[in-house]
Amino acid sequence: MEFSIATLLANFTDDKLVARKVLEKKLGCEDEDSLEKLHIALEVLEKIGLLVKDRGKYRRVSEEGLIEAKLRCSSKGFCFAIQDVEGSEDIYIRESHLSNAWNGDRVLVRVLKEGSRRRSPEGEVKLILERSNHTLLARIKQVEGGFRAVPLDDRLLFELKLLTNGINLDAAIDHLAHVEVLRYPLAQYPPLGRVVQILGSDAEAAADIDLVTCKHDLSRTFTENVLDAAAKLPKKLLKADLKDRVDLRDLFTLTIEGVNGDDRVVENAFSLEKNPSQPWRLIVHITDLSHFIQADEILDREALKRGRSVYLGDLILPMLPDAVGERCSLIPDSDRLALSFVITIDPQLGEVIEWEIQPSVINVDTAVSKEQGEAILNGESTKASVESTEILRDLATLATTVKQARLSRGSLQLNLPPSQNPYHDEGNMGAVVPHDSSVRSLITEFVLMVNELMADQLSALGVPAIWRVQGTPDPEDVQEMLKLAINLGVELTLDPELEIQPLDYQQLTGIFAESPSEQVLTYLLQDTLKPAMYSTTKGSHFGLALPQYLHISSPLRRYPDLLMQRVYHALLEYGRDRRNTRVKERVNLRHSSSHLEINWNVLPPELQQELQSDLNRVLVQINDREKEVQEAEADLAGLQKAQLMKQRIGQVFPGVITGVQSYGFFVEIEVPATESEIGSQLSTPLRVEGLVHVSSLKDDWYEYRARQQALFGRKNRASYRLGDRVSVQVKSVDYYRQQIDLVTVGADGMVKGSGVSVANEDGTDIYLPNHIKSFDLDPYSEDE
Repeated sequence: MEFSIATLLANFTDDKLVARKVLEKKLGCEDEDSLEKLHIALEVLEKIGLLVKDRGKYRRVSEEGLIEAKLRCSSKGFCFAIQDVEGSEDIYIRESHLSNAWNGDRVLVRVLKEGSRRRSPEGEVKLILERSNHTLLARIKQVEGGFRAVPLDDRLLFELKLLTNGINLDAAIDHLAHVEVLRYPLAQYPPLGRVVQILGSDAEAAADIDLVTCKHDLSRTFTENVLDAAAKLPKKLLKADLKDRVDLRDLFTLTIEGVNGDDRVVENAFSLEKNPSQPWRLIVHITDLSHFIQADEILDREALKRGRSVYLGDLILPMLPDAVGERCSLIPDSDRLALSFVITIDPQLGEVIEWEIQPSVINVDTAVSKEQGEAILNGESTKASVESTEILRDLATLATTVKQARLSRGSLQLNLPPSQNPYHDEGNMGAVVPHDSSVRSLITEFVLMVNELMADQLSALGVPAIWRVQGTPDPEDVQEMLKLAINLGVELTLDPELEIQPLDYQQLTGIFAESPSEQVLTYLLQDTLKPAMYSTTKGSHFGLALPQYLHISSPLRRYPDLLMQRVYHALLEYGRDRRNTRVKERVNLRHSSSHLEINWNVLPPELQQELQSDLNRVLVQINDREKEVQEAEADLAGLQKAQLMKQRIGQVFPGVITGVQSYGFFVEIEVPATESEIGSQLSTPLRVEGLVHVSSLKDDWYEYRARQQALFGRKNRASYRLGDRVSVQVKSVDYYRQQIDLVTVGADGMVKGSGVSVANEDGTDIYLPNHIKSFDLDPYSEDE
């Protein structure tokens, strides 16, 4: 298996000695080539002082002044090393100090010059830990003596020499290609590559799916050894598999199919026992994938590498082969292993009274399709059984009260376009976005609940975990948002001395809903939210208003969920359910009642440390992969929108100004579209954002005022403010960069104005010649 220096070094934590045999297993080094690469890597790291060898084992040496970071470069060659620690300064890297590192690479950086109030610290790349660009999109050109690949990404400032391997590349000249990097730059030798696939004469001639999968290096197939390992999973459960599991096969259980866009994977099932005068008993079942996928085996390494399933329109790139889903999905009339959350809940208040998390064996009685479920909840007649209809309606009733309880504690629900989140939880921004489906909303409430309960269980027992955390918004950002809200006619205040609470934000959403500028105000509020991320340090989740939270509900499609199943099984197998052997009465570690009874370390110290180290080892990789997948899915949506807008060049649309900068303002428009145009994954009508550049405002000289988020004309006193409604015409579309240029239109339907210039807030004029259509201010410029 291929490994990087980053994944190798991740195995060294807590200053512990690590044997080479352990590294071979963790990194999947099973053949001679990979073993030789590991040997070379260890020798090099020892020579440069990052590892020391002691009694045949290795230990990492922490060198002061060396910082792990990820490179982010601009098209103009400015590069910064972005640290993983929130709030840390970005480190400026000159081109001469890059050591052949490329945009997106993970690197070790040595700080050369400390930063000041106006300037970032400056550093040099000491070591490239992990390459980001294993393949890339490039245009093929012919040079004397061969061919070169020119990357389409203008942040990659190099050309690759191409090996032809007997392929005639004459027909590929000036075409777009998917190129594999065979060798990265080394001393005086340029990078070397080979053409994997000719995509088309240009970006628009290529399929959008091909562009995205090639650009983000997303594999659409599994290797033979991964497929073989999946095929060898046992087809039937043995008696030994049922040991220490609760038998829930007699419990009526249903699943809902087709809600995550992938009918092949069903991870959750539901049972419900209700009593008119007593609390109800809700049982949420999650497929127990950890029983079949063992740590550091081939399927586990594949799942870690991919991180999660990727949803690209109608194409799904699964985290694991279909054979795994077929073996573990909760389908009717088959015995399946599960983790079952047995929850006693007040149906009137939606509050959990107690719970128990049991490894179980279940047998799903029936599967209801998403369409059937919608019909049942809408009171329409279906072919579903009476029992299925009744339980689904009861689940919907219970989900409504659970949602009210969630909102009452301050959990955010933002009024944004319906979410396409296939995981049925809080989504990327950390706040719930309403679904366009009653069935999806029902599942969301119960998924959020079981994620919360597992977090509470592990937290109370002091067990290591990969937590899902979201920090509190910065007070400065909040106050800036409030100032802009006041400009939009919404009068409100928050004490800047007090820490912002989730309930404060929930109240803001209610106030914003009464404003005609709700759309823009919601975007402003969304921009203040910090990104949610995975962490091995327990922290709160602002958007859900929870002291701790994690993901457990989607183990077939998301690697952290699989990890948390393993951690829970380790707790049940090795956890101490009594203080010492002299105590006869045992505590039930599976039940919430144990929280108040435990006052000792539940896990043995060695296991506690081992689990913590294993989670730390994969944390950076998990977070990096999540960002890459999010970028790929956003890229596809952007390409589809750009393609749609190419067909509407010259058309006029009403819109609202959603952002103002010195170079122009952004306008969001609603564009009617059909599924044949944009695919089933995007909602209709589409919300599309484009830029009205200042160079198109030819009726005056415009001055940018940041505090008011507005452009003001010096002569005619016309203005373009945040939240204003304007009519715009689609002028041009850059498909690959997903940039949509708009121009303002007057009441007569004609493009406004003549003459060109713009002024900064300080009064300094920026003159734009008529032939310049657009520009951007480089955020990495030292002059900024």
